[in-house]
Amino acid sequence: MNQMEQLFDVAVIGGGPAGLSAGVALARALRPVLLVDAGGQRNLRAEGVHGFLTREGMSPKEFLAAGREELERYGGTAAAGRVASARRDGGNFVLSLEDGSTCSARRLLITSGTEDELPDLPGLRERWGRDVLYCPYCHGWEIRNRKVGILASDSHAVLQALTFRQWSHDVTLLLNSELTLSPGQREQLDARSVKVADGTVCGLVVQEDTLQAVTLDDGSAVPLEVLVVSPATVSRANMLETLGLEPDGLEEGPGTRLETDESGLTACPGVWAAGNATDVSAQVVTAAAAGLKAAEAINADLVLEDTRLAVEAARVPAR
Repeated sequence: MNQMEQLFDVAVIGGGPAGLSAGVALARALRPVLLVDAGGQRNLRAEGVHGFLTREGMSPKEFLAAGREELERYGGTAAAGRVASARRDGGNFVLSLEDGSTCSARRLLITSGTEDELPDLPGLRERWGRDVLYCPYCHGWEIRNRKVGILASDSHAVLQALTFRQWSHDVTLLLNSELTLSPGQREQLDARSVKVADGTVCGLVVQEDTLQAVTLDDGSAVPLEVLVVSPATVSRANMLETLGLEPDGLEEGPGTRLETDESGLTACPGVWAAGNATDVSAQVVTAAAAGLKAAEAINADLVLEDTRLAVEAARVPAR
């Protein structure tokens, strides 16, 4: 029988840190587990993984490859593909992939992550993960003491500027015609020697594949080596709409995510979520931890169901 044709205990949708961590934990729990991965993980453009003890600086591609090898070593199944939709079949779930294949599982874990929708600036996406960044804890050490610009999209940019000031003495808040500072915010920025540039940012200046500056609508340029942006983080969980489960808007900032309880359980019985799918700010290590936590909750749920079925079978008189 083709491996995809069996009934898995758990199907994990998404093969990033959360999905791999959960998959390994479930495989080690002797659960038949399938991980379906469409690729395109959020951090693949980054030079290295940061903030993950013992994995500092490891290439994201090497990290994911090591995780898949670990999953398969414990008997888990990894398949490349994109899940198009999910439906219930009795007490189980049936996943339909874009290539026309299907697979079945008793429980689902969604770790499909999010997609970053970047500001509309020419050349910005090509530099994403290099010298166009977002997270100070992922990249602060690497860009320390460089000229940093914060591209404002809302009032959160003030806190971003004050935070990146921890790593650089040369920080400029680019108001980008999106933010009007209050007197108190100006006082904070002045006290921390954060510069402020008015006007709308309209382009990047790149020389020899290195960011040199951003240009403003008045024709002036602000010298920079790093540009910090705030992308909208949009959930990749559209395949769950057929189950009546849709991502919710974020409490702060643009974007969407899946709402869950503390264990990762969504509003749809039998479906859990972990990692950036539910926490858009989760770093690699926290996403992996969330995947492990969800795996433990799923296994506990299956243990109770296995026990209930065993009790029911034991109550049937032998013939």
